[in-house]
Amino acid sequence: MNDTPRKEPSPPRPATTVLLLRPSKPGDAESPLEVFMVVRHHQIDSFSGALVFPGGKLEEADGDPRLRVRCGGADRLGDEELKFRVAGVREAFEECGILLARKPGQRALVGAADLKGIEERWRNKLAKDEASIVDLVEAEDLELATDLMTPFAHWITPTFVPKRFDTWFFLAEAPEDQVALHDGSESVDSVWIGAREAIDEAKAGKRTLVHATQKNLELLAEGGTVVGALSQATERKIVTVQPWVEVRDGKRYLHIPEGAGYRNLVREMPPQGGVPQTGR
Repeated sequence: MNDTPRKEPSPPRPATTVLLLRPSKPGDAESPLEVFMVVRHHQIDSFSGALVFPGGKLEEADGDPRLRVRCGGADRLGDEELKFRVAGVREAFEECGILLARKPGQRALVGAADLKGIEERWRNKLAKDEASIVDLVEAEDLELATDLMTPFAHWITPTFVPKRFDTWFFLAEAPEDQVALHDGSESVDSVWIGAREAIDEAKAGKRTLVHATQKNLELLAEGGTVVGALSQATERKIVTVQPWVEVRDGKRYLHIPEGAGYRNLVREMPPQGGVPQTGR
């Protein structure tokens, strides 16, 4: 009999992931969508070397009450959802150099000319925790375009994984005149890629995808175009996905719940106790 006490699962840390989208042919809304993805640094313990969507853990300043008046569409959002969206805007800027923000009273997002100076002044400071998103928006007099972030999915890392996250995924169309580029620290490479292409390259052994990333690429591929993906996400009910394991005939299977829009809800886990990583 094993009297070893069962270890309690670690609490999941709140996080946000951003799926930045663009048409594969500039200016052609009917062309197949592409999504911006980064390759995680091989020395990072979380999803090392994997192709992932930009994102990261929430910071305390993401929920600063001063931000509410500087967030588009905030009057329709609760504090909890708003801070996840703010984190998404911040992470997209830190990891990709894309800033989903505008001058107050304007609809157009910050253009490339203005962004260059903002990036030089703030991107490294935010990444190194030498400044907060509040400092940036107040100093530059900006409104965060949280209204342009569409909820796409909500995943919680399984209880058997040591490092756990409670992650909201958002879609956002990338501004045409802003250039996305990985940060060179957490991520070492980046690519605009079709959702189905990323899946096919992983199957061919050219890419590494964690479980949640693959499932969300499959869901994204069904949208076809940027407009299609945004429309489907708006109409779909967000169902929280927390994978669990079942054992049958000596084999272990990773399950995700029905109703969240995904197909192929069961995946056989690798032998020798291997676990498909589940993250962004």
